[in-house]
Amino acid sequence: MGKGSNQPLRILFSCVGRRVELVQAFRAAAERLGRPITLFGADTTATAPALSCVDHPLLLPPISSDAYLPRLLELCGQHRIDALIPTIDTDLAALSAARDDFAGVGCTCLIADARVIDICRDKVATFKFLAEAGIDTPQTYLPDQMPASGDLRFPYFIKPRYGSASMWVHKLDDEAELRYHLQKVRDPIVQEFVDGVEHTLDVYVGLSGRPQCVVPRARWQVRGGEVSKGVVVKDLEVMEAGRRVVEALGGSVRGLVTLQCIVTRDRRIRFIEINPRFGGGAPLGIAAGADYPGWLIQELGGESPAIAFDGFRHGTCMLRYDWSVFMHLDEDLTPDLRPPLGPPPRFG
Repeated sequence: MGKGSNQPLRILFSCVGRRVELVQAFRAAAERLGRPITLFGADTTATAPALSCVDHPLLLPPISSDAYLPRLLELCGQHRIDALIPTIDTDLAALSAARDDFAGVGCTCLIADARVIDICRDKVATFKFLAEAGIDTPQTYLPDQMPASGDLRFPYFIKPRYGSASMWVHKLDDEAELRYHLQKVRDPIVQEFVDGVEHTLDVYVGLSGRPQCVVPRARWQVRGGEVSKGVVVKDLEVMEAGRRVVEALGGSVRGLVTLQCIVTRDRRIRFIEINPRFGGGAPLGIAAGADYPGWLIQELGGESPAIAFDGFRHGTCMLRYDWSVFMHLDEDLTPDLRPPLGPPPRFG
């Protein structure tokens, strides 16, 4: 049973960081629906930019602290949070393990079960899952599984087994580079190099756990692991491939699942990443008409939104740029939670 339409939905974004666009997209969706909403954001530092655009900014201990999860649960109960939306990889395992605890304080945590989190966080497990599900994915090796020297077929990619945000990812053109980076990258894996156009797929599952809309976004330019230039591509073959990946994960997924694949010149669709959360580029899909925030708000309110699998516009392009938050600090220059000098930009 959803929350009554006259009662404000209370949504908390954990590790909100720089997700100003995502927060503002939820605010804009609530306004369109005429639905009262109260937005909370939590982070470990008062200088997280998105804390300046939520209604109630909250501070948490570091994720590595034993106090992180108990404090987050306490805040959810204290503020009567209806839904918790994670935005980064590093707290997914802890949130998944505590799903029942969040439910116990009346909060729906948009998180998959531990099996799915383990698959997505470990790139070796991701490779095995995709291969066993019959989904095309690049061959992936642990260092001791690499072919013999004479059988190596360069180029390859090397990346951390448990990494994120494209950190420590390198293309390897020869054996000297392979040997060097195997010593530098922590817990490395080596993947077959795939030449093609990288796509990110937003797969909306909402509260049902079923893929209801798949939005492919061709990545034209990436900065710091997140897309800075991209375009929505209504490619039914890619969309169906994304649907199969999420269906194979099972029905525990919630909210949005973000996939990455490479589409080659000969139309092979090869999946390389699964992230069971809202990705940094999700606002592009929202701008193209895939109203993830609105659909989720409706579902949390007990409604069943009408969602078309291809209900978005082909060709919507995003050119991302920086925007700054300005605020006055006290004489000692210590940051704390305070209103900015000007309002954040509206979404859309």
